[in-house]
Amino acid sequence: MPKRKNTKLEAEGAEFLVLGNLLTLGISSYKAYINFPGYDLTALNPDTKQVARIQVKSRWATNYDRSFPIKNFDCDFVVHVALNRGYSFGKKTTPDDSGIKPPLFYVFPVDLVQKVVGKNGKMPKVQLSSVPNVEEYQDNWRIIRDYLSRN
Repeated sequence: MPKRKNTKLEAEGAEFLVLGNLLTLGISSYKAYINFPGYDLTALNPDTKQVARIQVKSRWATNYDRSFPIKNFDCDFVVHVALNRGYSFGKKTTPDDSGIKPPLFYVFPVDLVQKVVGKNGKMPKVQLSSVPNVEEYQDNWRIIRDYLSRN
């Protein structure tokens, strides 16, 4: 069995990519530097005092199976980041195709993730194809902003 690729740096980078998106959209946010098992980032609205806990799930390979593992739902949102850093499963279309593309972000409310999670093997996983109208969640940072605007 091939050795599993260490993607810890890429996973940390994905958290910072999500944090950067939130901040550039004017959403006050910070990284949880201490290990909080259910979430990686906290976003808040100082006016409403509303807080959103955000778990970031990333996949390194461009040709991954469009799924992500998740076992802890102690958050308000799950942001899945398809990092698209190259091919990992031998599916190059042409020899000069590196597979490196801009990352894609999917912003899901945790209750939706809980409804579509499936158990396939050892770890519960979310298959993007099981999310109804999944394209509506791509770059949909508005749902976090709306959540934070509630009183």
